[in-house]
Amino acid sequence: MNKKLVNFIVKKYLRFDKKNPFISISAILAFIGVSIGVMVLILSMSIMNGTAKEFEKKLFTMNYPLTILPKFSSVPLDENTLEELQKKFTHLKFSPFISSQAIIQNGETMSGGMIFGIIPEKEAQINPIYKEALGNLKLDKYDVITGSGISDKLFLNPGTKATLYFTELNPTGFSMMPKMKRFTYASSFTSGLNAYDKAYMYTSLEALQTLLKKEDTAYDGIHVYSEDAFVDIEKLKSYIGNKFSIIGWWQQNGNFFAAMKMEKTALFIVLMLIILVASLNIISSLLMTVMSRRKEIALLLSMGATSKEIKSIFLRVGTIIGFSGILTGIILGFFGFWLLNNFDIVTLPADVYGSSKLPLDLAMSDFVSIVIGAIIIVLVSSYYPASKATHIDVIDVLRNE
Repeated sequence: MNKKLVNFIVKKYLRFDKKNPFISISAILAFIGVSIGVMVLILSMSIMNGTAKEFEKKLFTMNYPLTILPKFSSVPLDENTLEELQKKFTHLKFSPFISSQAIIQNGETMSGGMIFGIIPEKEAQINPIYKEALGNLKLDKYDVITGSGISDKLFLNPGTKATLYFTELNPTGFSMMPKMKRFTYASSFTSGLNAYDKAYMYTSLEALQTLLKKEDTAYDGIHVYSEDAFVDIEKLKSYIGNKFSIIGWWQQNGNFFAAMKMEKTALFIVLMLIILVASLNIISSLLMTVMSRRKEIALLLSMGATSKEIKSIFLRVGTIIGFSGILTGIILGFFGFWLLNNFDIVTLPADVYGSSKLPLDLAMSDFVSIVIGAIIIVLVSSYYPASKATHIDVIDVLRNE
């Protein structure tokens, strides 16, 4: 193949055609369309990934990486089990708990939620949000830490006495009354997710053991902190067998993350159509070039140029337009990423998303998928016009033109 000839003609066809300006304008529009498509895809996938990871981080903390629960009433989850697990899995952190549904009241205002009886020191090791709320406080047995949604609703201040009503009932004469106890409000936490801030409360393990008449060594469950929950859940399952059940944080929010994954896939497909539409301009531009250069192509073929060389000329023209658009789109995408990541151009309602900053995170797999998808579309779009250029009837064209 004569590379000098091919390169010479490619450079010629890439210049602005003053005689047929619409051909060049169509090529420019194709370049712009591909650039915008790639840029939008990079930014959209970054936002989707960043949002998913932000929610994952918050759910990871408030749902705990792993939770061990009793499976049979005959096999209690007690202090002995906790000690065995701590000795066996030294790289994990454990926090036993007792939980109950409860209603908290201050004055005439009430709010319902879940209350956890925990050991403050152990809980602070696995829950940074609780640790921040605990600070340097020395909690008494009947002190309570609530979510900011509860404290705001009930106008709680440190030292305020609030009444908690539990779902457990006490027989009183001819009726049943819910168990109730006055707790002292100590502090509040803000997780960034309103669902937890309006529902979660923490008190001492001893308080709930006393009120709910639980054994001193028995627990409702054990929260487990793990750096790699997907691996450690299998290790724990193989160790404890069928005695207890283990739940991962992702299993408690499976529908949420499945919906986000489906939304991300749908968005990727829809935005990839931008590049596909832009590539139609590559097809139209090359086809118009082929039609306007029929005489030149016929002359080249008659002078010994091969069909492979002719196909290579138009394939290169198309790929240069498309690939330059992809490269420009990547540059614009990363520039937009930097801009959004360093400046508050887009702000979010913090009470809804937990942060006013737009979360951004571009996964390498998404970036590779964007580039490969765009390259395939450009190559396919360039191939048809290039193939069409080799099907010219040389004798008929030269006779008529």
